Amino acid sequence: MAEMTREDGPPSASGRRAFLGDLAAACVGTPLLLGAVKLTDLLAAPAAQGAYDAAEHWYGMGVDVERCIGCARCVVACKTENDVPEEPHFFNTWIERYLIRNDGEVEVQSPNGGIDGFAPLEDPGSVRRTFFVPKLCNHCENPPCVQVCPVGATFITEDGVILVDEGYCIGCRYCVQACPYGARYIHPEKHVAGKCTFCYHRLRGGRLPACVEVCPTGARIFGEVEGRPTPLSRFMRFNDLQILKPNLNTKPKVYYSNLDYEVS
Repeated sequence: MAEMTREDGPPSASGRRAFLGDLAAACVGTPLLLGAVKLTDLLAAPAAQGAYDAAEHWYGMGVDVERCIGCARCVVACKTENDVPEEPHFFNTWIERYLIRNDGEVEVQSPNGGIDGFAPLEDPGSVRRTFFVPKLCNHCENPPCVQVCPVGATFITEDGVILVDEGYCIGCRYCVQACPYGARYIHPEKHVAGKCTFCYHRLRGGRLPACVEVCPTGARIFGEVEGRPTPLSRFMRFNDLQILKPNLNTKPKVYYSNLDYEVS
């Protein structure tokens, strides 16, 4: 297949399918840093036998807030797995600590995305409740980032994952501004948009996202939103669920349980 360039025009549906099919082939038996792989490299990979069928899946994630202990193992694992810059302010996922004080004041802390740990409370008596909330791209069904991208670099896969084609991204920052969850950034070296991908290279190889795999308390639950029994479908069935910013009609597919209304 000929190498694709930006001058070739926006990526077609068939081009997307070829890209994702080659991604599955590249991932079989091979450790892969998604952020470090170029589209042209994947297009050159051989076709997979018995290729993954994205149309058979529709992925989402659950987060049980009461189980999260703020250890940030998920943040470290994500940075390692996905070639996320080590500098602060670049995260595919991060942890926030919420302090609900007795007078109703809400304080949110996230030192280096939670990697640096959270300081002991200076005045515990003034705090009514404290809890940790993992944040990430919500992989919305109605994603504003896809709508505003002027070159079609941000797109939604058949299995419901929002990805960025680095070969087409021009670093215009429109998607960064459009995301209501603050889940995107511009990579300081590649100058393209970065975000959570649900570790898509792992999914297509039959593995869980890195953040889910390393969580010591099972606070993150991953699987099919509907259509088949998975840990996520059971989580959704037996818990009272909340989503972030429901008034925006983005239809996020990251579902929280035991989430306070103060969280946004």
